[in-house]
Amino acid sequence: MHRQPPDPTPHPARPRLPEHDACGVGFIATLSGRPDPSLVKLGLEALHRLRHRGGVAADGITGDGAGVMTEIPRRLLARELAGRGLRLPAGDLFALAACFLPRDPAAAARARSLMEASCRDQGLEVLTWRAVPVNPRVLGPIAAASQPSIWHAVIVPGRGVAPGLSFDRALYLARRAFERRMAGFDPRPYVASMSSRTVVYKGLLMASDLDRFYLDLQDPDFATRFVIFHQRYSTNTTPTWERAQPFRLLGHNGEINTLQGNVNGIAAREPWLAVPDWPELSPEAVAPVIDPSGSDSAMLDNVLELLVLAGRDARHALMMLVPEAWEKVGDLSPVLRDFYRFHACLTEPWDGPAALVFSDGRWVGARLDRNGLRPMRYTVLKSGLVVAASEAGVLDADPADVDEHGKLGPGQIIAVDLVTGRFLRDEEVKAEVAARRPYGRWTEQIVTAPAAAPAAGPAPAPAAAAAPGGPSPSPLPPLAAFGWTREELTVVVRPMVETGKEPDGSMGDDTPHAVLSLVHRPLHHYFRQRFAQVTNPPIDHLREELVFSLAVRLGRHPNLLVEEPAQARVIELPGPVLTESQMAWLRQVGSLAPGAGGFRMAELSMLFPATGPAALEPALDALCRQAEAAVDAGSSILILTDRGVGPDQAPIPALLAVGAVHHHLLRAGKRALASLVVESGEPRDVHHFAALVGYGASAVHPYLALAVAREMGGDQGALRFIRAVEAGLKKVMSKMGISTLDAYQGAQIFEAIGLDRAVVERCFTGTPCAVGGNGLRELAEDVLYWHRQGYPAAGAQATAAGGLEEGAGGRAAGGAQAGAAPGEAARGEAAGGHELAATAADGYGFFKFKKDGELHEFSPEVVRALHEAVRAAAKPRPGVLDGDFLASYEHYRRFSRLVHDRPPSQLRDLLDFRSDRPPVPLDEVEPVEAIVRRFSTGAMSVGALSPEAHENLAIAMNRLGGRSNSGEGGEDPARYGTERNSAVKQVASGRFGVTPAYLASAVEIQIKMAQGSKPGEGGQIPGHKVTELIARLRHTVPGVPLISPPPHHDIYSIEDLAQLIYDLKQANPEALISVKLVAETGVGIIAAGVAKGYADIVVISGHSGGTGSSPLSSIKHAGLPWELGLAETQAMLVATGLRSRVTVRVDGGLKTGRDVLVAALLGADEYSFGTSALVAEGCVMARACHTNTCPVGIATQAERLRQRFPGTPEHVMNYFLYMAQEVRELLAGLGYRSLDEVIGRADLLMQKPASLPRAERIDLSGLLVPAAPVAAANGAVGAAPTAGSSAPARPAGAPGTAAADEPAPALRRLQLRNPLPEDDNLGRRIAAELEPYIERRRPVRRSYTIRNTDRTVGATVAWAIARRYGDQGLPPGTLHLSFRGVAGQSFGAFCISGLHLELTGLANDYVGKGMAGGEIVIRPEPGTPADPARNVLVGNTVLYGATGGALFCAGAAGERLAVRNSGAVAVVEGAGDHACEYMTGGTVVILGPTGRNLGAGMTGGTAFVYDPHGALATRHHAPSVELFRLPEVPSPAALEAARETLHGLVVLHARRTGSARARELLAQWDRVLPHFWWVVPRASRERILEETALVLPAVAAGLD
Repeated sequence: MHRQPPDPTPHPARPRLPEHDACGVGFIATLSGRPDPSLVKLGLEALHRLRHRGGVAADGITGDGAGVMTEIPRRLLARELAGRGLRLPAGDLFALAACFLPRDPAAAARARSLMEASCRDQGLEVLTWRAVPVNPRVLGPIAAASQPSIWHAVIVPGRGVAPGLSFDRALYLARRAFERRMAGFDPRPYVASMSSRTVVYKGLLMASDLDRFYLDLQDPDFATRFVIFHQRYSTNTTPTWERAQPFRLLGHNGEINTLQGNVNGIAAREPWLAVPDWPELSPEAVAPVIDPSGSDSAMLDNVLELLVLAGRDARHALMMLVPEAWEKVGDLSPVLRDFYRFHACLTEPWDGPAALVFSDGRWVGARLDRNGLRPMRYTVLKSGLVVAASEAGVLDADPADVDEHGKLGPGQIIAVDLVTGRFLRDEEVKAEVAARRPYGRWTEQIVTAPAAAPAAGPAPAPAAAAAPGGPSPSPLPPLAAFGWTREELTVVVRPMVETGKEPDGSMGDDTPHAVLSLVHRPLHHYFRQRFAQVTNPPIDHLREELVFSLAVRLGRHPNLLVEEPAQARVIELPGPVLTESQMAWLRQVGSLAPGAGGFRMAELSMLFPATGPAALEPALDALCRQAEAAVDAGSSILILTDRGVGPDQAPIPALLAVGAVHHHLLRAGKRALASLVVESGEPRDVHHFAALVGYGASAVHPYLALAVAREMGGDQGALRFIRAVEAGLKKVMSKMGISTLDAYQGAQIFEAIGLDRAVVERCFTGTPCAVGGNGLRELAEDVLYWHRQGYPAAGAQATAAGGLEEGAGGRAAGGAQAGAAPGEAARGEAAGGHELAATAADGYGFFKFKKDGELHEFSPEVVRALHEAVRAAAKPRPGVLDGDFLASYEHYRRFSRLVHDRPPSQLRDLLDFRSDRPPVPLDEVEPVEAIVRRFSTGAMSVGALSPEAHENLAIAMNRLGGRSNSGEGGEDPARYGTERNSAVKQVASGRFGVTPAYLASAVEIQIKMAQGSKPGEGGQIPGHKVTELIARLRHTVPGVPLISPPPHHDIYSIEDLAQLIYDLKQANPEALISVKLVAETGVGIIAAGVAKGYADIVVISGHSGGTGSSPLSSIKHAGLPWELGLAETQAMLVATGLRSRVTVRVDGGLKTGRDVLVAALLGADEYSFGTSALVAEGCVMARACHTNTCPVGIATQAERLRQRFPGTPEHVMNYFLYMAQEVRELLAGLGYRSLDEVIGRADLLMQKPASLPRAERIDLSGLLVPAAPVAAANGAVGAAPTAGSSAPARPAGAPGTAAADEPAPALRRLQLRNPLPEDDNLGRRIAAELEPYIERRRPVRRSYTIRNTDRTVGATVAWAIARRYGDQGLPPGTLHLSFRGVAGQSFGAFCISGLHLELTGLANDYVGKGMAGGEIVIRPEPGTPADPARNVLVGNTVLYGATGGALFCAGAAGERLAVRNSGAVAVVEGAGDHACEYMTGGTVVILGPTGRNLGAGMTGGTAFVYDPHGALATRHHAPSVELFRLPEVPSPAALEAARETLHGLVVLHARRTGSARARELLAQWDRVLPHFWWVVPRASRERILEETALVLPAVAAGLD
């Protein structure tokens, strides 16, 4: 029926990740206070107009889910009951339960009986059951196979149950009891709603089929005062009936990024949940509050429901759970600030992109997350309707009836009181809720810690290695005892101390996973940072820092169901990294009696006897027992400290201790009673701090790191180190779209590689860890190795006594061979002559190759071998394998042997081939030219690479028939149409160089969602590499660093990605569209969502991909190997029937034909190479790409160095031909004749014995089974395989092939294109009409009606122009197109010179994105409000990445207006938050109210803002831009030019749009001119002031 489908990935130990949703959502409500029978029809029409935001299953007719919430249809129900001789009780003296029951009649009867019993236990009675009338013929096959039996139960209260809240509470407890009773049922019944006010109709349906399936929704007696509607796009592509939305109180478009921490937080509070006037509530009755099988949206609904039943209304509860970004907003009212500050003491935020519509039966409304990452437009009609939805235009309205066209901004809320008919805007809702309690007085109890300050006095002296019987060690132990190396001091710590920033690196990570390393690696190296891609966005921590908060609160957080002054009794820290003085202050507070302002604290030792690895586990057990005992004794702050490390005591890894204590207290039900503070000598890099906080630490005092920092840079050096750590924490949080530290704390946004499952289950419960690995004994061996480096004499004694063993197999860390004198690695010259630094161990080459150190796959010997191979051959001739080729091929074989005849480094090194058939002759295998067509080079931009190196790759790949990738830096138009053209054009978040002609020149357009070396972050290029050429190609300013935004600002969800895919298929109908993802747990789910979004190619990148410049902690600690990501992707695509539609490509450290074949067997159709291709053309792995000093002219823009470039196209061609030949040989040995025959045949792989003992603990069996389609369940289609089920279906040709009448599953692509479904595409129709006019360059005018379902109108016309005439386009105004109505998303995207678009009406998000020329004019319908504050005409992210053209809009715009604008002109009459963000060119005029954070990251262009009240003075991003009132511009010439330009643009705006606002301003120009701000980027201030007089006036003149 509707069972929860297990994750069909090949990793049985992987925890099930919660499902996430993206969708279209909204509500319609009447202000009349009376149920309206027309509202259901209106709601269904609105839902239908959001159908393009929903997902469709592989069968093409099963939707991902759709539904509505309404009031209980009293009239309909009364009529039906009357027919049975029953009378419906009056008022709210009855309830309706909507139940999904088993289809088996006996099981359904049993479920009904148990529901009746559960109701009786709560004093309720089921008056009658009603089979909900449905029409199953409208269902698709997948939905029909899992359709439940749907019933309504009419429930009445007994005498002891009062109506209203008491009745609802009894209903809740009855439902929870029923759910517990049904826990063993398979399939398990589900209660969609059970309320005295509301009912939910939902299912696995298309939006257009909801009322065709639920016949109630067609009934004329169905009347309601509101309808909430929801269309789902699931990012788990095996959605179920119960996961359709709305849920019981809300519908959610978005994703909860902090979910694991939120779930743990609620679980920790469950033992303490109580409400004074609800005595029936008990932890046993409600635990678990959160249904673990639900989606993230369902889990939020679980908590919201309980909070509402406890006494808060839905508005209050959502303001508490999803607070706005209040911490840094200077103009927030004190009352509202106190409200948020108090509630921050109760609960961490449920953080993540969210558009929430909600109703508790009294209120219906909508709420946005703190970042405003989902759209929500609303319209208020004079006739008494309020319509809010993900898009404008879901309901037709007479313009004369419109009272307001509005939108929700970040953290905003609207609500309708269904009883009184009031409509409350954001400020009204918040003022009403925040004034209910004296929160300001309550928050006076918060104890605020002092700000970070350096410790007084010098650091304590470091410890010397004490001899037996010698003096006691000094307070600070040697750095080596904690595994510190001199390499870390030089590469990581010193840059942090000197610059306040974490260091950058380049060329990716070619070292082994920690579990496979021959050196002793610290525990945090086993953990990989997770990141957002597609289903939710990362956040721009550099430019949207406004929304971030690192505040920490220490103390108890028990019962969040009540509000009491004592709940504010916490300690508030400004950040999680504590200085010595702050730590001393904290201890002092802990020493005071509670009545004197103190908090009870306990200090627990993180040490274990240095006698041998067996001593670690008992010490960990004792630590957990001591922590629980301390909590039982009343301690609310536990300090875990490893002070006291000495010859006999070794440190428990801080991360292990924190995770163990955190989860022990969770299991004991006591975690909410105490906060954890870590005092440790171990943490020194950003990743380690992030892991400690992510697994439960509230604060960290890194006493050794701060001592080292002071030694290197004095007191300010220590503060800079803290600043670097905290900036790094923001970056790591932002990768996952999390903006508050209290939401990140305990959220466990990590996955592990190489840890034993028992360790994970105990200390890191819920962390994905696919392949097993080292246990506590091995981890202890690693700790004790380093302890011996710090205390060699003690280590020698212990070794002599037989207590210690060498670990890590064969070679020790620090460059010393196993058996070297203990402590030898810790001797040597001090780092910079500092005393404490001198106690660090010698480095082992973790960051850069070192002889006898850590293995690097691209060692100098490997690099030389490849150089020799590619340069040994004569000019290659594809397809001609003559003697010259074969002779030089022997050189390549040596390279291949060097790559593979070494200790294992990656998971694929543990795999070997096996075959089910005899070999075949080599000449029967497909030729090299067929294989090389599957090859491509990685995305490397001009800018990261020199033009010579970049073009060399393009020429080589074009000659081979493969593809080169432009990267995200644009490309010189002179290369288009030549063999220097990159076939793959990348579209990344910065949109650098993305123009209509750029897209038109592509064979493939790649959307880069993430990059292997820094997933969750944007690409970056240092300022010294931004030459005049690079700036011209990218439309930016020379010499200014370029860091792309972490998110695509038009992709905040899976439906947004589907929209961009749609956009690009309009912008170049001939190109293939690929989407680049990075391997992480859950990437298969995302890949399937991408396939449903009609991408043609899914790219899975591994963590080890190369890079020109990335933060070092990201290179080393983010993402998974491609082997895991590829296997999961293959499994999900096959399981959901989507595999045949898409090409799967893989990249990330591939080097040889063997790598290619492993990738093919795991499911890849195509293969991409980055670093190895650069090595082939001459790279020597100097790892200096980010410094612009590449010695061979590859990764530099310096002319002198570029002249050294040694590469030729033939070098690259030889490399790829060699690899193809190696693939042929391997195929022949396996007995297969083509790659197509083996793609997906994971059964032809086996795990081989490893030479490294620890590698034997790795289990890759989950990778070695071919993916299988979803197994039929009870004859149903669409249920995923369950654990312990029979073996999956085998592919054709594999051993155990299914019977002949069972179709073999598609394990590879069967088509090159994944075409969009046929629809009436207005944009394509217009392009076809205009084709003759474009061809002949003839002017033409046309008029059209447009609706919100008409998307990306204008892009195909722009393509038709660009492919003929390039970006110069046609003469201005050649094509004049007029529209009336509501335009769908991306109206005017990629507009080009010669194209003039006029719209009378409204437009949705992304107007004019990628615009390169032409004009877009948008004016309101006559009769609609003229006030811009009540007339939002266009949506969010307008002019994203525009490089030219002009937009005139006689109304307000949404958030992020002109983000990444590089040259367009815009005049609008209001804007939301983050306007002009990261603008590098162009001119923006805003004639009305403006949101916060204007100009953040702006480095070029200018803006003018009309602001008579001076609000912008506190709302702009002061670090990025400077404001001048126009009379106060320091340069007279610049002032005159600015005034002339502004006046000219306002005149044009009035002329183009008929704007009343523009005419009003022009009528009193001299008086209003002083109220304009001129916004100038600080990065270009002098240049702009100098050049304005020459450049700016031409802006308006050029448009006139």
